[in-house]
Amino acid sequence: MWRLSSKGASGFSSSSTAEEVTQGIDGSGLTAIVTGASSGIGTETVRVLALRGVHVVMAVRNMAACREVKKAIVKEIPNAKVQAMELDLSSLASVRKFASEFKSSECIVCNMEPCTERNYAFLSNNAGIMATPFMLSKDNIELQFATNHIGHFLLTNLLLETMGKTARESSKEGRIVNVSSRRHQFSYPEGIRFDRINDQSGYNRFSAYGQSKLANVLHTNELARRLKEDGVDITANSVHPGAITTNLFRNISFFSVAGLCQLYGPFRFDAGLVGLLGKYVIKNVEQGAATTCYVALHPHVKGLTGSYFADSNVAQASSQAVNTELAQKLWDFSSDLIYRCSQNS
Repeated sequence: MWRLSSKGASGFSSSSTAEEVTQGIDGSGLTAIVTGASSGIGTETVRVLALRGVHVVMAVRNMAACREVKKAIVKEIPNAKVQAMELDLSSLASVRKFASEFKSSECIVCNMEPCTERNYAFLSNNAGIMATPFMLSKDNIELQFATNHIGHFLLTNLLLETMGKTARESSKEGRIVNVSSRRHQFSYPEGIRFDRINDQSGYNRFSAYGQSKLANVLHTNELARRLKEDGVDITANSVHPGAITTNLFRNISFFSVAGLCQLYGPFRFDAGLVGLLGKYVIKNVEQGAATTCYVALHPHVKGLTGSYFADSNVAQASSQAVNTELAQKLWDFSSDLIYRCSQNS
């Protein structure tokens, strides 16, 4: 439960929950898209945003699971406005289909015509997979890089025009939040393996996960730079939710101290520390969703862009993550990769 945590400049800490960091905030009239909303911190993000009056589009691959989540949220919050839409981030075709259907609908959330509450304000790129065996996506891209980065990169770019237009018309700041991880500090030595993305022989599932999370931060920073340069009233920030026991761990054969060591850095552990992990290291989903909800809704974050957050406070990302040349190179690489995939489809 992180009982030893201390509050940062925001007034919140690692033990703060998503409800606590959004207490008293009215999100009525705002619309959010949350990817990976059918489980874990994605579900909690949707629940708390809906609790604050936000219209939420749950962008998910598993529609059956999402319907159950939606039913539970509406049961708890009768006035919740939530809508499920299918999105498989490992498929560029699915990403394009989702974006097209979202933009063409009059109001996909409240099904009103005309819609008076379509202030598209928030995109949470939350979905992800972790430490999978080597696999290729439907577009022949290493699966973790394809799902965690490329799918979200394309989705964000396809929605930017709509989001920017809404920000201008509503005079409300749009916010994009990319859920990264502390693991972004432990990618491959070169950071992004531009020439070896699909290299199975040198594949390490933990380093590949770190690479995709590093890509999340680099994408965020370059996106923030471009939006600011173009004078668009949209901020982009990345967050580390913390170590949370969610469905992400389904691809790890055992959840252990050793597993955490590989995921979150080279630390030395002994058996006596195992019990401490449950009390002081592992967050619950209510705490894990806090930073995303804080960056999405809190007024203190207004105008802040290109930052990396942890525990609902601005934190320090790795030196690779703040490398502007690497960020620009990744942007160009991602754009070219998507173009080449579309030509081959």
